[in-house]
Amino acid sequence: MDLEDCRTMNVDSIGKFSEQDIMRLQNMEGRMELVEKAQVVMLHFPMWDRIPYITHGISTRQGGVSGGIYKSMNFKEDGEDTEENVRENYRRIAKHLGCDVSFMVRPSLVHGDRVHRVTATDYGNGTVRRSTLFETDALITDTPGVTLCATFADCVPLLFLDTKKHAVGLAHSGWRGTVKKIGKKTVEAMGQSFGSRPEDILAAVGPCICQGCYEVGENTAEEFRREFLGAQELLTENPMKKGHYQLDLRKANEIIFLESGILPEHILVSDLCTCCNPKLIFSHRATQGKRGAIGAFLGLQG
Repeated sequence: MDLEDCRTMNVDSIGKFSEQDIMRLQNMEGRMELVEKAQVVMLHFPMWDRIPYITHGISTRQGGVSGGIYKSMNFKEDGEDTEENVRENYRRIAKHLGCDVSFMVRPSLVHGDRVHRVTATDYGNGTVRRSTLFETDALITDTPGVTLCATFADCVPLLFLDTKKHAVGLAHSGWRGTVKKIGKKTVEAMGQSFGSRPEDILAAVGPCICQGCYEVGENTAEEFRREFLGAQELLTENPMKKGHYQLDLRKANEIIFLESGILPEHILVSDLCTCCNPKLIFSHRATQGKRGAIGAFLGLQG
């Protein structure tokens, strides 16, 4: 979907998708599709669904128990939604994915670049109890049965799968994480921990805010100019507002994948914009912060 074609879906109400919505998502060049299981609707990469030893998905707003601005599949915990609602939402996602909620792991995100290798002491962190994985924005594991989790509301979900070592990684990459190249650091951590080679890694960019919806100021633009040689590809100046730019986080993370040694044919990029579709998936900018959070999930089957 090109930027000029990024428009709000025809959603009858929150959690209700029309036939046109379903057809549109299922024809996005094979990138993502809506999958309903156990009364929960998630977004999947069809190519990754063909890999028998992993489970993955991005939550939508359908199938949870939360109410109000969090309706209904919410994973934001620092708001007014109840802790039990969020825990029940994790249980429902686990049922959809066919995994054990007690082996799901979610860190406390800080828009940093710390990568953590999940061990047995982490099981259940953030899903069946409050997370003790502080200041962590990326997780990696090669342990069967473990499902990595992270939460988003415009920031970029980054998913990694080593097809040879059977290891996975999941990173949360907002503009700060992107400038710090957390995607590259996740690839490097998988290499150090599991012997992963970049050419064996499949990588995906999940739904996030598109360039047309994401305006940043001069200070943020300057940080991207310092860190990206081809920053002109990522920044489009707003002719009506001097010192304001439209930033392409998708393209930035695709560049980081390539810099990391991941092969172009191993990269998937979702073109579903969170800000254009706030009735389907939560968006911070579209709702001026009055929102919940979606979840990204990636694990190895036990």
